[in-house]
Amino acid sequence: MDPMSTSSAQARRVVFTGKQEVHLENFSAGEPGPGEVRVRIALSLMSTGTENIVFNRLFEAGSHWDNWVKYPFFPGYCAVGVVEAVGTGVTALKVGDRVATRCSHRSHAVQKEIDCHLIPAEIPLSEAVWFALAKITFQGARAAEYKMGDSVLIIGAGPIGQMSVRWARAAGAQTIIVVDSIPGRLELARIGGATAAISQPIAEAREAVLAANGGELPRVVIDSTGAAPVFSAALTLAARYGTVVILGDTGTPSGQRLTGDVITRGLRIVGAHDGHNTEQWNDGTIVPLFFSLARTGRFSLAKLNSHTFRPEDCAEAYGVANRDRASTMGIIFDWGN
Repeated sequence: MDPMSTSSAQARRVVFTGKQEVHLENFSAGEPGPGEVRVRIALSLMSTGTENIVFNRLFEAGSHWDNWVKYPFFPGYCAVGVVEAVGTGVTALKVGDRVATRCSHRSHAVQKEIDCHLIPAEIPLSEAVWFALAKITFQGARAAEYKMGDSVLIIGAGPIGQMSVRWARAAGAQTIIVVDSIPGRLELARIGGATAAISQPIAEAREAVLAANGGELPRVVIDSTGAAPVFSAALTLAARYGTVVILGDTGTPSGQRLTGDVITRGLRIVGAHDGHNTEQWNDGTIVPLFFSLARTGRFSLAKLNSHTFRPEDCAEAYGVANRDRASTMGIIFDWGN
């Protein structure tokens, strides 16, 4: 191995040091221990919903966000790269393997072997980096309990909404309606499998939703936005005895309000979250499934990346994510590895 490529002295990472304060700092990546590997990160993907809530402290006191976000805070959890060193007892990975792993935005990461997932040769790193958001949204699809020929409304066409569209398609949904007030996002939803794309505020979209589903409300509604006021609108748009999945994690849960639809139409409300793993469905099973679907063309990732930044331009990256959210989708940090 090239000693310069594995030098922990060259390691860098993005850090939040306070509200709206972001920097790039040096750190020591260290050596892999038993059952661990060191990954030289090539690309990491900004999770714009989560990271903007944290960056701006858009959460209320006493929420789980408030308990989680302490400084220094290291944002990010979607990274891909190449194994550059292995510890004792590692059997499934070798130096040179391309892997996806859950770590913050950084140039090098020491990870457990079990937490690194081989990337098929057919999938470019720029697409594979979506693996973590795909895993999270799979939990939403699992909560929805899709049936063949199902009807689904996905509110929001940001990164989480885009992945939700693709899981609904993979699950065999017949009608996939996407509502977002930003028209530019809707073409990406169509590429991913949306059968109807509605550019309206959700509170005004009822008639368009009915028209897109043959005059009926959809059985499943997925709120991917993380915007508290959307919850009430989502409840009004689910069919009788339908399911509303709360997939976007709001920082202000006190702003989410029930409506009479829950009682009068017997709605089921279910939350979906990254941590809702089971023995059957977890990172170790969901990520390979995602890669298999992407490799065979059944899960389109085309055109999802909108911006690429060098890590030293991290302040501008978060600035763009906040100032010009409508033009962003996949925001990538290129670590030059």
